Amino acid sequence: MAGTIEGGFSGKRAAEIVGITYRQLDYWARTDLIRPSLADAGGSGTRRRYSYKDLLELKVIKRLLDAGIKLESIREAFEYLRERLGEDVASAHLVIDGTSAVLVRGNELIDVVNRYQGQGVLNLLPMDGVIEELDTAVQMFGDGTTPKGMGTAAEG
Repeated sequence: MAGTIEGGFSGKRAAEIVGITYRQLDYWARTDLIRPSLADAGGSGTRRRYSYKDLLELKVIKRLLDAGIKLESIREAFEYLRERLGEDVASAHLVIDGTSAVLVRGNELIDVVNRYQGQGVLNLLPMDGVIEELDTAVQMFGDGTTPKGMGTAAEG
């Protein structure tokens, strides 16, 4: 089945699951915001293949955009998150105030876009909620399984 876990997810399927347009996905890949980790487009006839982890990052990017954070700031934040968290994105929470995002890890608050202004209403974006939402979308569009080692939000 096209877009299954074993072979990853096609660009079209990834965009559907995450809730973005294919044009957004293509732009983000071409500008190195997020490149598909399983197979990148390498010329005419080749197709991008996204992993479950890629979908998780795409979903977080979409949620940050929906919260009003500019793509430029998200780019900076993701560079920081990838450098600091690596594979363990779900272990953290992001606090969003509409202009910035702050990483919460344990008792630490870390400004991930270096523009935190500290005023206004803050929203907490638990990463496990993003994982649960992504798992639901994968089940709707995929074969109903999650990749080994990733688990689901319900597992913990």
